[in-house]
Amino acid sequence: MALSRRTFGGLAGTAVLGLALGGSVGGSSGAVAGSGASSGVPTGAPPAPPAADGRRHDVRFDRHSLLVDGRRLVLWPGEMHYFRLPSPSLWRDVLEKMRAYGFNAVSVPVPWNVHSPAPGRHDFTGVRDLDLFLRTAAECELYVILRPGPYLGAGLDAGGLPGWLTAARGRARTTDPAYLRHADAWLAAVDAVAVRHLYTRGRGTVLLYQPEEAPDTADADAYAAHLRAKIRADGVDVPLVSGYAEQTAAHGAAGVRRLGLARLADGAALPGALLAFGGTSWGWLAAPGAPAAYDRGAALDAGRQPTDELAATHQIGHLLRHVPDFARLERAAEVRGADERLAVAHLANPDTGTHVYVVRNDSAADVSSPLPGTGIDVPVTVPARDAKLLVAGLPLGAGRKLAYSTAQPMVFLSAGERDIAVFTGRRGEMAHVVLDFPATPRPWRLDEEAAWAYDDRGRLQVTAPLGDGGLIRVRIDGGGSERPLLLLFADDETSLRLWPCRTPSGPLLVQGPALLRSASVDRGTVRLTGDTTEENGLEVWGPRGVTDVTWNGTARPVRTSRSGGLTALRPLPGAPHVVLPALGGWRRRTENPEARPGFDDGDWTAAVRKTSHGTTPVPKAQPVLFADDYGYHYGDVWYRGRLTGAAGLTSVSLAYRTGSGGLLMAWLDGEPLGTHRMPPPEENPAGKDTWAATARFRLPAGLRERLRDRPHDTPVLSVLVRRTAHGQDGGGRGTHKAARGLTGAFFQGASPEVRWRLRGAGAPDPVRGPLNNGGLYGERHGWHLPGHDDGGWEETAFPRGDRRQGVTWYRTEFRLSVPRDVDASVGLVLDDDPGRAYRVQVFLNGWNMGEYVNDAGPRRPVALPNGILRTRGANTLALAVLADGTTPSGPGEVRLTLLGAAAGGVPVTPVDSPGR
Repeated sequence: MALSRRTFGGLAGTAVLGLALGGSVGGSSGAVAGSGASSGVPTGAPPAPPAADGRRHDVRFDRHSLLVDGRRLVLWPGEMHYFRLPSPSLWRDVLEKMRAYGFNAVSVPVPWNVHSPAPGRHDFTGVRDLDLFLRTAAECELYVILRPGPYLGAGLDAGGLPGWLTAARGRARTTDPAYLRHADAWLAAVDAVAVRHLYTRGRGTVLLYQPEEAPDTADADAYAAHLRAKIRADGVDVPLVSGYAEQTAAHGAAGVRRLGLARLADGAALPGALLAFGGTSWGWLAAPGAPAAYDRGAALDAGRQPTDELAATHQIGHLLRHVPDFARLERAAEVRGADERLAVAHLANPDTGTHVYVVRNDSAADVSSPLPGTGIDVPVTVPARDAKLLVAGLPLGAGRKLAYSTAQPMVFLSAGERDIAVFTGRRGEMAHVVLDFPATPRPWRLDEEAAWAYDDRGRLQVTAPLGDGGLIRVRIDGGGSERPLLLLFADDETSLRLWPCRTPSGPLLVQGPALLRSASVDRGTVRLTGDTTEENGLEVWGPRGVTDVTWNGTARPVRTSRSGGLTALRPLPGAPHVVLPALGGWRRRTENPEARPGFDDGDWTAAVRKTSHGTTPVPKAQPVLFADDYGYHYGDVWYRGRLTGAAGLTSVSLAYRTGSGGLLMAWLDGEPLGTHRMPPPEENPAGKDTWAATARFRLPAGLRERLRDRPHDTPVLSVLVRRTAHGQDGGGRGTHKAARGLTGAFFQGASPEVRWRLRGAGAPDPVRGPLNNGGLYGERHGWHLPGHDDGGWEETAFPRGDRRQGVTWYRTEFRLSVPRDVDASVGLVLDDDPGRAYRVQVFLNGWNMGEYVNDAGPRRPVALPNGILRTRGANTLALAVLADGTTPSGPGEVRLTLLGAAAGGVPVTPVDSPGR
């Protein structure tokens, strides 16, 4: 089955990015972007790595690629959510890893709700310092695709729209003037930062700017045009990217290959970004149903550790960076596999004669089949639900060509006196590389696993079993060239120890360490910095004249290897053992005094509004109870209603709205009525705000009798609503304005009058931001903060099995003593009987690191990012446990775990974590 490039890409859920017309796209020429016609720019060396170099740059595009200063640039972007890593020092760690692992651009969503606690207020300080992030990206030589929305949709509360917008006038994502005033103010605030980092002006590396894709509304075109005009008026002159759609997540190495190679086959000049680092949905960031660890399908997990997706990302990224033939590919003659289960996309470079075949297997079984018409004269095997990139006719210098290969090329570069070609594949595969030479070559087997044969057609056929013996080397002399050709064969795991890079002195290839952060050449010395996790050898192929190597500032004795590289005489040391303390010394205190009838709520907000700007109807003859209308936008909210005329009351029905996994619990005159939970995420389609329910509670017999016997009492109905998120305004439907919290109260057996008061989160934390805190009593009184005095709390230990409706807090302190030169990523494990119905908010040094739900969702460690976590000092851990009272509530085991450790890392500055 042969597929067109459009169909092939559609199968992978890809989106082709275009550039908006109607404005300058930068550079000294101020030219307007073309619509896709070929510019005639030939294949050649890519532009130098980007930097804030003070020079003007010209940025254009044609249907093949970006054109930067007249050179073709293939972008391989990874998306990073800096706001999900509230430790600015670690932004550099992730960006350096992205660059090392093959990405050359970072796509950066900038959420409005993270930066805007109130209308007209925009905060870019501390963990929200966008200017610092963009400076760091430039220092890490990464282009930036800036995505400030206003609507993002990337698994965020309300798609990134701020909570206060739900109670404001105007319909979001339309030309409604009331909304545009807020959106324009947001874009002006972001653009004031962006213009200081535009690549076109040499101020930074912001190469592209991506406003939100207009929703499917009647005024969508006018809305999109307004956003573009506003951005241009603010001085942003880089190309504006349009046509973006959220991508299907790529899971595992096979998923990345399927998605990444499909984008290549589809011929997108600007492919959408893969998720490089998602991080954690700390605080109340997450959208309904979004996981606490936003790292599924990411190249780096929430603890900044490699995932299964990384090897494929690394291989494809370096291929596109180091082999310019992929910058200009045309659709070529149709190719069909002999087995119809293989779909083939065929492309060719008209300048170099290189042919590219993307072969995809959507079946559930491995498929081995010939590919007639490709010149590949051996069967090609593609594992189940995987894809493979085959290349033929690739020039390898000095008249040599790659006739074809069943292994994917990763790198071709010239280092000093030799050319180097790297081929990769899955462990257990047999790599088959066939080379054309203008004269007879002289191959040398440097590792026993390789084999070769030279035939009468002038072709050298080399085979190597991938994964056997690590890196396999074959050196080829002669063949019509004075420069030897070094072939390197690596499986996925081994490829992650290969680091190609460019320096002003020439290309380098480094093999061995777990991560290469930087490389430079200084008067015959190669200076390398990076990370090691275990003992590993080190080999460097570099420019002519290099004789010495340093690693993280320490000279490493080397010798020249048979492959022509510099090999360290002793292995690089691994990371020392990191010891984590046991968590003990716990103190405990119950809360929710709001449930008691005598609680003083005199300073709470009276629910007196009659109308709302939201989209949820207000029940007849009842006040507005929606939390957002009273300024409570995130986290838990409490309601207390005083009932007059409650004699005869038999049951209470409470209508409420939350988000996925939300709940409501109620008390009447201090007696628990019970808890109601929203259905799981799979029962509500994504993008639809159907998270509404009615909780019906029948009063216990004793309480009914008491109300009958005391008709003049004014019992208090106390209600706690845990909201999880605002709706996603995915289609401009205004779902973000749907109510959250209690929406109505209905009674059976009596018709009492009710005077409501409510209370949610206090003023936004000036350091931690508006999304950190909710409305629990302990949060409002600082129980989560490191400076809180818990001396009067009860001493306790885990496991616990309380059976109580409401909230219980636990606090402890612990100290860490991680060696200074070790980057230790630490997580928190909560483990218990999964049948116990409770959830935990985890606070580290006052920072809300997210919610753990014991009886639903993934049971994974909660990442504790360094900076917030003091790896050399004291830390305060607080747990707010919310239980429905139907089962023992726990927690069970609470312990620290090591997510990963490396010798190296980046310097980490402690994040400001004020106490009371």
